[in-house]
Amino acid sequence: MTKWGRPYALRTAELLPVLLVSLRRRARGHQLVVGRGLPGALALVEQWPMGVRERERKVYGPLWRAGLEVIPNAVPDGTMPFVLGYGTEDVTGGFSHRYDTPRLVDRLNADWYDLAASSGLLDHRREFLVQLPQGTRTHRAALRNLHGGSHTAPAVWTRVRLLERWDIMGRGAASAFLGVHAGHPGFAMMALDTSVYVHASTGETGVDVLAVRHPDRSANILRHLEWITLHDSPYVHREFKQRIAAWLANRRRSAA
Repeated sequence: MTKWGRPYALRTAELLPVLLVSLRRRARGHQLVVGRGLPGALALVEQWPMGVRERERKVYGPLWRAGLEVIPNAVPDGTMPFVLGYGTEDVTGGFSHRYDTPRLVDRLNADWYDLAASSGLLDHRREFLVQLPQGTRTHRAALRNLHGGSHTAPAVWTRVRLLERWDIMGRGAASAFLGVHAGHPGFAMMALDTSVYVHASTGETGVDVLAVRHPDRSANILRHLEWITLHDSPYVHREFKQRIAAWLANRRRSAA
């Protein structure tokens, strides 16, 4: 897998240093000692609760293969939980491609990186936030629950780092956590400082990706979030509503 999505084979020697760093991050706060090399890493994994190990295998693993290193429990305090209700005046960039576009995945990857770099989605360490379903639910399952009115828990922000070799629109979309399958992405991303929000969606004929600058300052978005907290709906999950209300309350206190 090159920068634009061509396959490559990951070697254990390449994976091990990052795996160990990632494991040490996860070990903070626990009385665990990570030994040197793969045996120590695996020993730590075996001591994690089943839910953590399952998420590592089912979610973080596929994202790693797509070129995204997950940095657990590192979302900045005060990050707005959701971005909804933006208007055309809020959109400051983006691109679209039909499904019959030649080399679709390569084109999508190239345009996504250009948008991410020019909009400020990536910080100096190439880190940003991506919204993932809670637990190990896939993007497809999340969409099915959304359209079916299911009361499943809403998605949460997760901090990630873009590796040197990545394939967001190919392997990422095919992982089922950033889309439906290769060339059919579906995701929400945001800069660590909330300065830009990037959203990808698939329609009947093609893929649309857009960027919204400073979503936390958009009158349209703030008005829509307020509306959600003030109106009851059988289609709005209670946790979803509570997280929005808490963020709005904190925003008002900070502005006072």
